[in-house]
Amino acid sequence: MTVEKKERIEGHAAALFSVLIWGTTFVSTKVLLRAFSPVEIMVTRFALGFLALLLVGRGWVKATERRHELYFAAAGLFGVTLYFLMENIALTYASASLVGVLVAVSPLCTAVFGRLFGGGERMGKWFVAGFAVAITGIALVSFSGVSEMHFSPVGAVLALAAAAVWGAYSTVVRRIGAFGYKTVPATCRVFGYGLLFLVPFAVWDGFPAPAAAWGDPVHVANLLFLGLCASALCFVTWNRAVERLGAVRTSVYVYIVPVVTIVFSVLILHERLTPTMAVGTMLALAGLFLSEKRETKVEKA
Repeated sequence: MTVEKKERIEGHAAALFSVLIWGTTFVSTKVLLRAFSPVEIMVTRFALGFLALLLVGRGWVKATERRHELYFAAAGLFGVTLYFLMENIALTYASASLVGVLVAVSPLCTAVFGRLFGGGERMGKWFVAGFAVAITGIALVSFSGVSEMHFSPVGAVLALAAAAVWGAYSTVVRRIGAFGYKTVPATCRVFGYGLLFLVPFAVWDGFPAPAAAWGDPVHVANLLFLGLCASALCFVTWNRAVERLGAVRTSVYVYIVPVVTIVFSVLILHERLTPTMAVGTMLALAGLFLSEKRETKVEKA
């Protein structure tokens, strides 16, 4: 097996692992929202993730060039601060189903950013076909069983903006990886900037929550899961996947996050799997495979 093939396998495994974990975070977030605000959850999970990466990476990486610092700051702003703020605020205006579908356009945003800022991968017919099929499937999964669709122009714009900034984050991370920095300490530096940009929002929100909330074992367990696994570990594996596969090829794994959510809803929360949800799941997976087929057939620009 060639080194290139090993790197591709590692990249696919890392991307799949990330989305499998991210697809389950709705359970922890839902539990924590009973006692914490969205900003409190964000600050805590990324602070825990930052400390974990700082210890594992034995410090954070120093930028070898001044311009590289801008990339680290941009990654922290896009992938940590803006993405989660926009997504969480969008949920207060529009239904979770609508937000989930709109955020899933992030692979398209990633491809667009890649082309605009150079070095990106072409959007061929298989990518477009995969996107159309996957979005159809995600819409079926998300809207199945929804009796009332809460639409808001503000919520829709924020959800699309969240998709756009995640696309920008993936593009910036690709550039950081090309600079030769190690993934763990580089991700730690990104988290540091993300936390820095979150400070004004935390002050405005009145962080932290009452002391009793922090002492609850259930809350502690869920915060540790979000901070150490869903944030520190998964951002490292996602960034590694971007380095191995490219920003666009990795981003299409976002299509299966709703699938994972549905599976765990059925297994853990004992929710009913409807025929529409089953069809939507198969379409989302088909969209992923179609997009990957496009990427294997077209060389990078």
